[in-house]
Amino acid sequence: MKIYFILILSLLFFGCKKDQTIKVDLSKKIIIPKHYVVTKTSDPILIDGKDNEKVWKNAKYSDDFIDIEGIKIPKQKTNVKLLWDESYLYVFAKLYENHIWGDITKRDAVIYYNNDFEIFINPNNHVFSYGEIEINALGTIWDLYLNRPYRLKGKADNSWNIKDLKSAVNINGTINDPNNIDNYWTVEMAIPLVEISQLKRPLDYDYPLPGDVWRINFSRVNWDHDLESGKYFRKKINRKYLPEYNWVWSQQGTINMHIPENWGYLIFSENNSNYIIPKEEILKQILYALFREVSFGDLKYLKKLKHETFINFEIKEYNNRNISCNFLKTEDGFILSVFEGKIKFSINESGKIKI
Repeated sequence: MKIYFILILSLLFFGCKKDQTIKVDLSKKIIIPKHYVVTKTSDPILIDGKDNEKVWKNAKYSDDFIDIEGIKIPKQKTNVKLLWDESYLYVFAKLYENHIWGDITKRDAVIYYNNDFEIFINPNNHVFSYGEIEINALGTIWDLYLNRPYRLKGKADNSWNIKDLKSAVNINGTINDPNNIDNYWTVEMAIPLVEISQLKRPLDYDYPLPGDVWRINFSRVNWDHDLESGKYFRKKINRKYLPEYNWVWSQQGTINMHIPENWGYLIFSENNSNYIIPKEEILKQILYALFREVSFGDLKYLKKLKHETFINFEIKEYNNRNISCNFLKTEDGFILSVFEGKIKFSINESGKIKI
């Protein structure tokens, strides 16, 4: 914060000249997402909420879910594993829970008012045009489409229903029964690949192939609860609901799932091969971190500078790599760019990255 304060004062007193250099510490701002290599299968899978099939037994579980900000350790364990074939992306989630409950039964209701499991999926190499699926322990589904994230003035389309989506829940315990301690509940889902592929913008994509990379994240919303006449309710104090817990596979860095650039990488594979995140993906994450700082964070004052103001950034966290970043104030907004060798990415005020 000190460096930002000094810089703001200098701009106020002396103005901003072209080719000025600003040192920026993004060490706690850059999110390097996790990745999951999903193996292709030819075995049939019955969507019954159970992972009884041999191919499921051989599939690798993810790391334990973490707090959405990457700080606290969740109270209860959650894991996912995935498979795919020529028709579906299969997701199996196991959510340990001492009290399994739910009361929302209408499709496309606000499912996260119950404890739920959520999937966020994006076939694009930018943050626009993605889908979200939520399910509670009763198996009630909410699927919605977003043209862009809420923070970029995105709008949710609740009328978007994924054709041929299959899902099932299995309870290891007794749902809505407060008289005992439950063990866990599982979610099994088959997501039609053709439906998600149609979210690709521009629409030039029919089907993922081995080696393709999508963005995906998983979230678990969990509430403290109260009991009234043997029925579960979200807990209130002074007539206000206590905040929910948000546990995720790949941390978001803040309490907001709708930051698609921080979702994990989903790599389609014929087999469970190794994958190393390309160096250019780190460049993108640096650029997105800068974008958030300029759009919503400590550098948002740059948006008020004069047209054609040009600033170089010295990135503290990655100065051991020959990475260059800069800011250009345009008439309508701004352009941020990042360079390394012949690789260049840029992003403007809309939040859509360009290669």
